[in-house]
Amino acid sequence: MIGFIVRRFAGMLVTMVCVSILVFFIMRLPPGDYAERHAFRKFAGSGTIITESDIQALKVRFGLNKPGWRLYLDWVWGIVTRFDFGRAFTTETSVNHVIGQRWILTLALLVAAIILTYGTAIPIGIYAAMHRHSLTDYTLTVVSYLGLAIPGFLLALVLLYFISTYFGGTVGGLFSPQYIDAPWSMAKVLDLLSHLVIPAIMLAWSATALQLQTVRATMSDEINKLSVTAARARGNPEWKVMVKYPARLAINPVAGSIGFDVNRIFSDLPIVALVLGLSDLGELLIKSYIDLDMYVAGTILLLLTFVVVVMNFFSDILLAFLDPRIKLLGN
Repeated sequence: MIGFIVRRFAGMLVTMVCVSILVFFIMRLPPGDYAERHAFRKFAGSGTIITESDIQALKVRFGLNKPGWRLYLDWVWGIVTRFDFGRAFTTETSVNHVIGQRWILTLALLVAAIILTYGTAIPIGIYAAMHRHSLTDYTLTVVSYLGLAIPGFLLALVLLYFISTYFGGTVGGLFSPQYIDAPWSMAKVLDLLSHLVIPAIMLAWSATALQLQTVRATMSDEINKLSVTAARARGNPEWKVMVKYPARLAINPVAGSIGFDVNRIFSDLPIVALVLGLSDLGELLIKSYIDLDMYVAGTILLLLTFVVVVMNFFSDILLAFLDPRIKLLGN
């Protein structure tokens, strides 16, 4: 088991190195850089002629005059040695300062969406499999297919319309107006939790639908196994038979796809954040990429990918504990 964990951890480190290179490449894909964007915004419409030397001076000011490989090494070295993600050009502060609170809010959204996904999909999927071909089973199947077909941002727009039209409420943002700039307190935490419900539903929508179908299908296959029939024949209570055999095995595919679900949630995050006006990393990612604020955009992509990779790592470990056959395959 220790060897299995060490190999997975080494694979995680190699993956993060490859991801950092890819993220840096993506940051430099748009034509131009922040120096050119800054010059355009500052002098556009003023009649001032911008020369190449002016652009070069701005590049020196923002540290963009170095070759790409040097910028990448400096960026990664700062992260590894000082946990410094570079400079945010737009605000002329550190990236750490810009993403600080937004990172906490994004993790809160992720945790809420994950809890909602598995807290809904696992028990409902098991129930649907134990009552196959019933009205409840057919209803849940239709709902899950709708979850796979309807994107989260469209559902967010529909909810926004109904809540504002028929209930006179607002959904946007993660805090009430009086708590936006207030210091952290228990009242602010409770206000945040109340505002997390709708975004968590949006982000968990498709992941819940997929996992519900997965649990139902796996559970349906396991219920008819001879081991379950033998356990019933020994006189064990039905709930004990279900929990010990088919339900335990039905969770295995769910445990193995945690990283995939996190990636699905993060993929929907920027659009849902724009629709609901959330002050998280999703909104900041789009804004910084449009502004060519490369270190902010790159840091957000790197952190989100890091969470996905780490969740995949823990998913492998959890699956190895749930199913001993995985450990044998890993040795």
